[in-house]
Amino acid sequence: MKELTHLDEHGQARMAEVGGKEITRREAVARGEVSMQPETLELILGGKIPKGEVFGVSRVAGIMAAKQTPFLIPLCHPLVLTGVDIQFHPDRENNKVEIEARVRNTGQTGVEMEALTAVSVAALTIYDMCKAVDREMVIGAVRLMYKSGGKSGVFERKGR
Repeated sequence: MKELTHLDEHGQARMAEVGGKEITRREAVARGEVSMQPETLELILGGKIPKGEVFGVSRVAGIMAAKQTPFLIPLCHPLVLTGVDIQFHPDRENNKVEIEARVRNTGQTGVEMEALTAVSVAALTIYDMCKAVDREMVIGAVRLMYKSGGKSGVFERKGR
């Protein structure tokens, strides 16, 4: 089992030291989903949600969230992100929207938390924009799909 880097020798929380780590190009991809009533998905796709264009607003919210991750997750390092891309994949067959965030930087620590935060906040924004028509939406399956860079190399989740 790997050692937890956010605990000191006494088991106390600490910010991990990354100063000695190699600067590498890093990337992380996270996914999540929002399940909803079929009518809600049709309203989103038809641009008929009263609060506005759901995917555009949610994309901006996810990008902003990725940039704010160290202010939300206490032990995350502030990072200079070189790119954040968020995609939405509507799935009419299963009445859901899958969200994918891809975050990149060049640095001494990875961007997994930024990608996961981006997906989470994009999903919450979909919920917020659509809750007037569907309070039964479910946010779920937020997960890391891929990460590269650094000493640990590449991680790729098997399956969706």
